[in-house]
Amino acid sequence: MADGHHHQTDVIIVGAGPVGLFTVFECGMVRLQCHVVDVLDDVGGQCTALYPEKPIYDIPGFPKVDAAELIVRLRAQAAPFRPVYHLGEQVQALEAQTGGFWKLTTAKGTVLQARAVILAAGVGAFGPNRPPLEGIEAFEGRSVFYYVTQRENFRGKRVVIAGGGDSAVDWALSLAEIAARVSVIHRRDRFRAAPDSEARLKALAKDGKIDLVVPYQLHSLDGANGQITAVNVATLDGVEKKIPADVLLPFFGLSMSLGPIAEWGLALERNQIAVDPATAATNLAGIFAVGDVVTYPGKLKLILTGFAEAAIAARSAYALVHPETPLHFEYSTTAGVPSV
Repeated sequence: MADGHHHQTDVIIVGAGPVGLFTVFECGMVRLQCHVVDVLDDVGGQCTALYPEKPIYDIPGFPKVDAAELIVRLRAQAAPFRPVYHLGEQVQALEAQTGGFWKLTTAKGTVLQARAVILAAGVGAFGPNRPPLEGIEAFEGRSVFYYVTQRENFRGKRVVIAGGGDSAVDWALSLAEIAARVSVIHRRDRFRAAPDSEARLKALAKDGKIDLVVPYQLHSLDGANGQITAVNVATLDGVEKKIPADVLLPFFGLSMSLGPIAEWGLALERNQIAVDPATAATNLAGIFAVGDVVTYPGKLKLILTGFAEAAIAARSAYALVHPETPLHFEYSTTAGVPSV
């Protein structure tokens, strides 16, 4: 790890989440050296910071893998290419230099220079969307949690999960194995989760293993001294219901901010970076973007989509860094992993 110095490299990668780490590997496969900058103190992005124990089901070759395990493997896959990580550093300025270089400066004074920059910034700076419940702050971190870092903490507890997306459904399925009771509150009967996961949730509800509290939304909390005792919910018609509870897990997504990236003159659509999916190129020559931070027609917000975009961006970066030597595509099975 390096900081506070001036570095020259082939590619600067902004973001050390799963897609950023795989971008290091893909750049390494075409013999490009990378420096990686991330505002978090460790690699892994949301996978490490928000849900290290969350099971992920759609990584090719892994029927199921915990987020933390996926990051360990991605970091190991990138390691032979000796990336230099600048962690705990927020990117501040990005300026075009003469000769087709970009200069990137972090808040800690680290200066990086490269011909290609690949933004793998995920959702940018992130924090949870809080439900508008009076006095919820008093319970946060003690009996209200916005992410699960250790599943075991909920063993034997009465857990209420609020939300209708993948996080809510995946954690309901996972915690049903160890919690005393799991109740899922959602304002409608349909969930915005993988169809197979939703089917498993409804099967557990039918068997009485999970309580599906639909269509309801959060109304208020009972409790004292940081510990909730019940979650009160209500229908749109005002019918109220009390659910005895030890823990509330509200999963209403993340509030996102691109931070300083928003000031760089990139073409943005709804706080996402517009790219050409054929090249991962932004509107600024030499700046590419991959993963959840990008948008284009038909974009799927999946880790595996980001992995594919990483391969495209690495080859686009190669053409920029080595315009004089065209890249002959080889399958990794025939080429092996090059030494850098």
